[in-house]
Amino acid sequence: MTKKTLAAGIVVILVAVGAYVLISGSGDSDTSGEEVDVAFAAQMVPHHEAAIKMAELAKENGEHPEIIQMANNIVETQSAEIETLNSIHDRMATESSSNTDNGSMDMSDSMMGMDMDMSELENANPFDREFIDQMIPHHQGAIRMAYAELEEGQDQETKDLAQAIIDAQAKEIAQMNRWRMDWYGAPSPSGGAPSGPMMGDSMDSDEMNSMDHMDH
Repeated sequence: MTKKTLAAGIVVILVAVGAYVLISGSGDSDTSGEEVDVAFAAQMVPHHEAAIKMAELAKENGEHPEIIQMANNIVETQSAEIETLNSIHDRMATESSSNTDNGSMDMSDSMMGMDMDMSELENANPFDREFIDQMIPHHQGAIRMAYAELEEGQDQETKDLAQAIIDAQAKEIAQMNRWRMDWYGAPSPSGGAPSGPMMGDSMDSDEMNSMDHMDH
């Protein structure tokens, strides 16, 4: 074998190895995205179930018709989304290219808004203020989870649902802050809708204007 032939053979081997590494790396990335999809679909179900329990309390104990109407909307919307999430989870379990379990969103209960106190809500007076103060951080947690899905997930149906959750719940956060300002003199201490999976909670322009008025 000549030196030229040997060199050519080495080049071919190196190219083949490089291609294998790229393909393998790509596969790992896909698996990671798949795991995020499965975790989001699995963990958003109990998250929505908790919101529905809070909303059912609000339907019984709400003092303002606006809160009762929002509670009805939460029950209706999130019940439908639970069905979609379960359908997505079942589909991905069938289509999965790996032995993916329910996984984890790598967020604490606090980050996901799952550290609320239902007994405190049941006994709250005024009820509506406590409902707002517990539902806003719960919504914030759902939005953080949804942003993580948008950034790291790969399944388009799941990402579409995540975007819908962000859009709907960010609007509800803004509305609850306006009600809290009108009814109780200040927006929620939890702030507004998050701008990312691990980001702080920003206030919309209406909430900022309300805070400005409080300073004068």
